[in-house]
Amino acid sequence: MDTGGGGRQSHRRQKGGAGTGPSPVNRGKPGSKHHLICDGNGTPIYVLTSGANVPDISRALDLLDCYPPIAGRPGRPRRRFDVLLADKGYSSEAFRQACRERGIEPIIAKPKTPNIKGLGKLRYVVEQTFALLHQFRRIAVRWERRLDIHDSLVSLACAMICWRCLIKWTR
Repeated sequence: MDTGGGGRQSHRRQKGGAGTGPSPVNRGKPGSKHHLICDGNGTPIYVLTSGANVPDISRALDLLDCYPPIAGRPGRPRRRFDVLLADKGYSSEAFRQACRERGIEPIIAKPKTPNIKGLGKLRYVVEQTFALLHQFRRIAVRWERRLDIHDSLVSLACAMICWRCLIKWTR
């Protein structure tokens, strides 16, 4: 059987794998981006992985629709939260309307307008959660080609962050 090219395989594997796309920073390498929902204490609730060139707004509805029920109080778990804080990357009238249809009040600054007073302090919680998530080298630099392996490592990292928060709160 001739492989065509002096012993080389006739096909090449695609760089990166699923959930990657061209990096906006380094055009030569594929990259990934994490989209995250967390609570007011910085505990990660749901994380999605997409290509580095995917806009935030395109995965926003997936974040709203896919996260698990909120447990804690007796009775049936809630499926929605009351208020959504997001940065200007999620600013879209269609997204605001989709939030309202789901019973969520969006607080999102509009582009080219002054920031909402105090929103930066609240957004700091999300940025801190990203920093906690990316302290794990295997998450910050994606080496896995398979998306399912990377997502399982992200889930494990989120579980470790939740465990650390639980230990901190019980002291």
